[in-house]
Amino acid sequence: MRQLARLRARAASMHMRVEPWQRTLYTMWFAQLMSIVGFSFVMPFLPFFIRELGNLNETQVPLWSGLTYALSPLMLCIFSPIWGSLADRHGRKLMVERAMFGAGAVMLIMAQVHSLYAFLALRMLQGCLAGTVVASTTLVCSITPRQRLGYSLGMMQMAVVSGSFLGPWLGGLMANEWGYRIPFLAAGMMLIAAGVGVLLFVQENFTPPEYCENGNHGMRQAFGGKGLLALLSVFFFISFSASFVAPIFPLFVEKLAADVRVAGIVGLLMGITGLAAGVSTVVVGRLSDRLGHKRTLVATTFFSGLLSLPHALVHSVAQLFGLRIGLGLAAGGTSPSINSIIGSSVSSDMYGRSYGISQSASSLGMAIGPLVGGLVTAALGLRWPFVIMGAMLMISSAMVAAFVRPANGVE
Repeated sequence: MRQLARLRARAASMHMRVEPWQRTLYTMWFAQLMSIVGFSFVMPFLPFFIRELGNLNETQVPLWSGLTYALSPLMLCIFSPIWGSLADRHGRKLMVERAMFGAGAVMLIMAQVHSLYAFLALRMLQGCLAGTVVASTTLVCSITPRQRLGYSLGMMQMAVVSGSFLGPWLGGLMANEWGYRIPFLAAGMMLIAAGVGVLLFVQENFTPPEYCENGNHGMRQAFGGKGLLALLSVFFFISFSASFVAPIFPLFVEKLAADVRVAGIVGLLMGITGLAAGVSTVVVGRLSDRLGHKRTLVATTFFSGLLSLPHALVHSVAQLFGLRIGLGLAAGGTSPSINSIIGSSVSSDMYGRSYGISQSASSLGMAIGPLVGGLVTAALGLRWPFVIMGAMLMISSAMVAAFVRPANGVE
């Protein structure tokens, strides 16, 4: 009986130690996981779906794939600062719901299109309405104690990379079995389910901030003019390099695999990368709270670039598997580290605008990267983009080390 009483007391103590910000974090973690699974459901076969919609030849596919990948981030680049400003004025939870419900509705409509131009228009609309990652990051950042930012943002990045593991794998399998349209329906329903979860279970005690001349510390005040330019450049180049190869990766795997069920193989490769990143992201997030967010970002970006280079030399899917695991482990800490740098440096009333501006720079890189990648692939083949990607990531690491110096001394 005494042992039972002790166990009950310990359980009650553990329950009491779960603070309100932690409950919101765990709820948002699950909602983010669901939304990323939905978004990434269609990624393994998107170039093949585009080829089918437009009846394109092999030379046209990389160019149209690049354009399709670019349209959504381009719109996100324009609208992210707007949504971020509205989040600071009217609440962060509202922006999360807007992103999840809006993106889910567009996914459901995408399943019905039979025209490439209609699909391109929907990709643009998706970019206008979406942005679940930055909306969720802003919400979590606003309720988390600053000394736990690395952990919380690491958890959210774990949801992103875990969703990136599950989504392509399940979506590729579903496309192999039922074609390209059913995964769009499944993706839309998952995004809407995530929005319902946020609506019902996330509590936000939001009070619109009053303007205070000495209280608003945005990115320019935190980093200075040159530091801000350097930080936004890093956001741009990291996203540019990652998206540079996104439209051609399924085509690259298709050449290596020579398998008619290539969508499943692409999904598994993307999933393995996400799983490896998920393993590393929370560990790296905790370490960054101790070792410094800037130092962690320099290391993760450099090793991501280093492991991107050998992709150009592989000649089998097995070799690619090993590199994707290494790349995932290296890249796992990049996003929580750079978001923690911002969250630790700006005032809480500027979170929405700050993350909106950074998302705008990131989205611009995501928009331009696929276009340039498609052109480079059409001119030089499927291997050179990986070399360029690796070089840009290592240059980004050097830029962080040299120029990003928060005014408050946060490293």
